[in-house]
Amino acid sequence: MRERNDLKLAVLIDADNIPYSNIKGMLDEIAKLGTPTIKRIYGDWTKPTVSGWKTSLLEHAITPIQQYSYTSGKNSSDSAMIIDAMDILHSQKVDGFCLVSSDSDFTRLAIRLRESGMLVIGIGEKKTPNPFIVACDKFIYIEIIGKIGKTKAVGTKIAKSTQTQESEFDSINSELLQLIKTSVEDLADDNGWAFLAEVGNLIIKKKPDFDPRNFGFTKLTPLIKSLDEHFQVDEREVEKTHIKHIYVKIKR
Repeated sequence: MRERNDLKLAVLIDADNIPYSNIKGMLDEIAKLGTPTIKRIYGDWTKPTVSGWKTSLLEHAITPIQQYSYTSGKNSSDSAMIIDAMDILHSQKVDGFCLVSSDSDFTRLAIRLRESGMLVIGIGEKKTPNPFIVACDKFIYIEIIGKIGKTKAVGTKIAKSTQTQESEFDSINSELLQLIKTSVEDLADDNGWAFLAEVGNLIIKKKPDFDPRNFGFTKLTPLIKSLDEHFQVDEREVEKTHIKHIYVKIKR
């Protein structure tokens, strides 16, 4: 099986539906998932609404694709981005796609790419419609990228004062707890223990936009540890290494 960082990704950005303010953070996030071998951004570059992107294109080696607005009020990037995605798919030069948009019009494209065996990562704002989110293998919210690094953690939890200031973090509700519990149960051995890395992968398959950072935690492990009323955590050392495998169990 190939390492994640060896995956070749085509990054296609919809300039009409994505803010340019955190382009570096977005590309850093994509670099964690694989190598962006193709980077293209689509928009009508004659319009002032996308002018903010222009200074970042050379700095990050992103190729701008001009798409004129033939109809007033209609996103001009959709058709060009979809056609390019299918051309790239059939070229067999990449292992996956990163679709950067908050537009539900790319839902069918994401489904089609996954049907062809491609990994599909979505990046967009929290206003992104759910059909596009669930059509991706994983969906990352722009608002949360880079935010955790600016917050101050205390132990395994975010400081309460920080949580108050960062009110945009989602609250841990009963729906999330149930999602984690059912995922642990699905993977648990006869003693009730489940390997946390596998639990995390299963949760993302069930809910592509799940990300511990949405709740103010850098990783899944500290999120689970903060829920000590519901879960028991066991850190097991791997023989002759300094690596620890994390296991989780539901408290009864």
